[in-house]
Amino acid sequence: MGAQLRVYRQKIRSAQTTKKITRAMELISASRIQKAQARMAASTPYARAVTRAVSAVATYSNVDHVLTTEREKPTRAAVVIFTSDRGLAGAFSSQVIREAAELRTRLEGEGKEVIHYLVGRKAVQYFAFRRRAAAKEWTGNTDQPQFETAKDIGDTLVDAFLRSGEHEGGVDEIHIVYNRFVNLVTQTPEIVRVLPLEIVDGVDDPGDAELLPLYEFEPEADNVLDALLPVYIESRIFNAMLQSAASEHAARQKAMKSASDNADKLILDYTRLANNARQAEITQQISEIVGGADALVSAK
Repeated sequence: MGAQLRVYRQKIRSAQTTKKITRAMELISASRIQKAQARMAASTPYARAVTRAVSAVATYSNVDHVLTTEREKPTRAAVVIFTSDRGLAGAFSSQVIREAAELRTRLEGEGKEVIHYLVGRKAVQYFAFRRRAAAKEWTGNTDQPQFETAKDIGDTLVDAFLRSGEHEGGVDEIHIVYNRFVNLVTQTPEIVRVLPLEIVDGVDDPGDAELLPLYEFEPEADNVLDALLPVYIESRIFNAMLQSAASEHAARQKAMKSASDNADKLILDYTRLANNARQAEITQQISEIVGGADALVSAK
């Protein structure tokens, strides 16, 4: 009984230590998520405005530009996967990787070769473990994204896109896979094709009684699109990184809250078992004392 009681007490101490760690991580994520949400909220209007500008130029001009024109026979597609550098965030990284795998299957079914670009150590470790190749990797500061990283990613993608899939290292499409922040409880994996521009965002269809707006481009629409192309890619990439960072903090807070609750339950269960074991040990000791006293009385 004594050995069993020691085991229960050791498990209680272990669960209490684990709870302190998970509680601290929960509080850290709760404090950081406010800043991440503020950065995301500040970036989203700019990304939407840039997309709206690109959409306006593409919609109200008759210019064939790489930004908006589908390649006749796309042979290669780039997929950028945004994961975290650290774990303990529930299914945050795994659900993005799963969505990317489904996207890869769909693109390969369309006859396209998939080129992966990885952001975050979790994606890098996943590909390294399965011995899959990636065109380029970016790690570090996934929970606090820097615009320099987004610019580097954007420059790499634009360079590959302008070379087209017919040349070595070129691609015909660019897709990004990331966790979109909905609220503190829900983070949804999302797939967006950023190039060529798939959906005209921010430009509403005019009604029957409305006149189409008159757009005048200075300089030519081609030059406008050339200038907007890197800005558009960088804004979309940076916004995706900020969305992913906010989602990571929310997912980690949720996971650590669940871990703390589980630790509380373990402590309660082991405390109950320890009390039962101690009660059984006391009962056995009393029985032995009473038995010994009866034996002494009988011996007299």
